[in-house]
Amino acid sequence: MSFSDFRQIAARTETGRAERLFRAAISAFCSLTRPSRREIAQLDDLTLPLFNEVSAEGLRFAAAALSECESAPPALIKRLSEAEVGIAAPLLTRSPALSDVDLISLIGRHGLPHARAIARRKSLHPAIASLIRALERQTAPNSAARVRTASPAELRVVEEQPAKVSTPGKAEEETRKRLREIMLERAPAVAVHAELYARLRDTALSGNSALFQTALADALGIDFAAARAMATSSDYSSLLVGLRTLDMPEAEAFLIASSIYPRLTPQQQSIRLFLDRYRQLNREEASRKVAMWSNRSVKTEAKLSKKT
Repeated sequence: MSFSDFRQIAARTETGRAERLFRAAISAFCSLTRPSRREIAQLDDLTLPLFNEVSAEGLRFAAAALSECESAPPALIKRLSEAEVGIAAPLLTRSPALSDVDLISLIGRHGLPHARAIARRKSLHPAIASLIRALERQTAPNSAARVRTASPAELRVVEEQPAKVSTPGKAEEETRKRLREIMLERAPAVAVHAELYARLRDTALSGNSALFQTALADALGIDFAAARAMATSSDYSSLLVGLRTLDMPEAEAFLIASSIYPRLTPQQQSIRLFLDRYRQLNREEASRKVAMWSNRSVKTEAKLSKKT
């Protein structure tokens, strides 16, 4: 079916035309055996402007229909996954279009409701399962049972074996390490940044602060003193500015920042705050800040050299 066909369906009556168009587009797409990139992009272009006019039932229909698609429209999948769990559940529980990093981000933004749906996925990464268990313990520390599903109509409780956790600090560190392993397995989104990201990642994980600061200085084209100041401030806000200047994808930025700042734990509130702060940064503004810090550092060094 062409876009003109969809528009004719929508135009038959005024009432509910957006939803009819939305459903027709989803149905037509799912009937394709191997959708092309152009067809995938067309579905995003057609459905996203209609999203806010579609009922919850229509959105649930879309989530269920697209949950089995290997090649799904990324923007629509993301929008549906961000919806309330009653709509997003089919995608959260089985969509192959959601990567492990996507799942971690969703847990960070939406907490237990989405986490419980994600817990039902087959072959769930052990680190994500560990993160969900940690969130469950935070919500009900004295509970002997754990909710494993997200569908309100299908909730069931599974008895847990006695936990073998030594101390909260050690458990958090183990979870953090596992989450880093997930992100290490994921290639950078832009090939041109692969070498740059690999160097920053490897030096951040090495535990040698001077190596990371040198790599950061080289990546940003600033002097070592400015890079050191960015990586040793009391919180990670300065480092975030540098990573945004490099246009680092948010998952890779989280890995690097959590390696440099161990207090950035993989908990719901920490992940959500990190993502919110990172997304609010404007790249041009971040670049201006880095340039200003670099100039300030050069002037400070010049004054010190004159005194000596």
